[in-house]
Amino acid sequence: MQTKAVLRWVVLVVLWMATLQVSPAVAAADATTLEQAVILLQSKKFSDKSEAIKLLVEYGNPAVKGVLLALLESQLYHQQADQRLVIATPKEGGELFHDALSGEPLLAVTQEQLKKIAINNAMRSEIRSALAIMDLRHPEASTRLAAVTQMLDRPDADNAALLRPLLDKEEDSRVSEMMTMVIALANLLSEDRQLRKEAVETLDGSLHPAIRNGLVTLQQSTSDKAFAATISRVVANIDSKLQFYSFLENLFFGLSLGSVLVLAAIGLAITFGVMGVINMAHGELIMIGAYTTYAIQLLMPNQIGLSVVVAIPAAFLISGLVGIAIERGVIRFLYGRSLETLLATFGISLILQQTVRSIFSPLNRSVATPEWMSGAWEINSALSLTFNRLYIIIFCLLVFAALFVVLKRTTLGLQVRAVAQNRAMARAMGVRSEWVDAMTFGLGSGIAGIAGVALSQLTNVGPNLGQAYIIDSFMVVVFGGVGNLWGTLVSGMTLGVANKFLEPWAGAVLAKILVLLFIILFIQKRPRGLFPQQGRAAEG
Repeated sequence: MQTKAVLRWVVLVVLWMATLQVSPAVAAADATTLEQAVILLQSKKFSDKSEAIKLLVEYGNPAVKGVLLALLESQLYHQQADQRLVIATPKEGGELFHDALSGEPLLAVTQEQLKKIAINNAMRSEIRSALAIMDLRHPEASTRLAAVTQMLDRPDADNAALLRPLLDKEEDSRVSEMMTMVIALANLLSEDRQLRKEAVETLDGSLHPAIRNGLVTLQQSTSDKAFAATISRVVANIDSKLQFYSFLENLFFGLSLGSVLVLAAIGLAITFGVMGVINMAHGELIMIGAYTTYAIQLLMPNQIGLSVVVAIPAAFLISGLVGIAIERGVIRFLYGRSLETLLATFGISLILQQTVRSIFSPLNRSVATPEWMSGAWEINSALSLTFNRLYIIIFCLLVFAALFVVLKRTTLGLQVRAVAQNRAMARAMGVRSEWVDAMTFGLGSGIAGIAGVALSQLTNVGPNLGQAYIIDSFMVVVFGGVGNLWGTLVSGMTLGVANKFLEPWAGAVLAKILVLLFIILFIQKRPRGLFPQQGRAAEG
């Protein structure tokens, strides 16, 4: 046992001594590489500077990336006195100089002591490739993925040769897949016919635009008809996938627009269905909810993410109270007189718009989007879903579910349904219809305020915000069936999707006109909408 221990210590000592001998040699080699690069960068020949870029990449020090970026942005100089590399960064009133390798500020250096290192367009491409090479060796997978993706736009044999040894060592599946695509795309340009065929098969189904462009270019240049037919089949397969994902993207945007329409119309459907009131001020209640969100962000400037969550109940309460005030102050005196109700609520909408202009000014206000709602969920190169619209779809479904539970499982909901189906019978059974009317109008107005919170994340907040959605809200209510929640959900989503699919070939304005014509024709066949109201009151 002692003999083995002694041998182990001898081996460790020998290895340590070998390290001491090799390390200075390695360090000296690295220093020599850096010195050569610095000298070549100061040459007047672009070929020497290109060699310097290769040496800097070989050197591999983190400071090298800053040198290459400064060279790319024409901010790299050399000091004529001692040949030191200097980076000049713009600042107010002049430039700030610091050592390119150490980062040490050079306060005594002046512009007259420096000479700019010039580059040409070919060198700019070389620098971008060099930066990509450095990123390929980065420990973060996201950085490596970005570097490989950048190579897709400039596929060549050099990039493929660089990626081949890295492909076997790559552990991240996304990065290795992208490396395979770059290598295959570079192989399309190979002189080897078999290698080109294998590359085409590898690229089959890939959705990145650079891959499709490379395949189309090869198809047009090849004289081999069988090979051209193979490429044509692969391109057709890619196009079919692109069309499918384009359909999904349009469907997603249509559902997000439909969610906004449902949120804007669902409160109107309740008040219109229960009380028969044509509320032209409904859009302004949406506007109040949006301004509530803006005001809460002013009160919570350092907690934008939380402010949106706080704005939801706040907008519901404020818009709901305003709605109750409108019902108690004006509408309760006009029941049974639809024309007078329409004119009165139109006048109220003008008053609310002018009140907002007086408080917040006529200018549009921007509401900040929280960090957790920013960005997009990138499924692949052809399909990405923005988080703000995805959250609005989810939010719409949650509001719908909550309202459905309130109307189906609570005492208020039971009374609302009773009044909506037969007001006289409900009053005979002891239901206080005046109280139900006020609470129903407040509930519908509160939901309109919640819709304003959602809209504030999609567009600017202004005094005319509600006017853009009032007509669409009435179309949703009429198409779905007055006072029916399921009808409002189905019609809102249907109209939103229809608009998004019609807009690409008809335009935004003509698409709305076509949707309106469809609703008019539909109402001729089904005057009570998709889901007609039930009960004796529906017959009247």
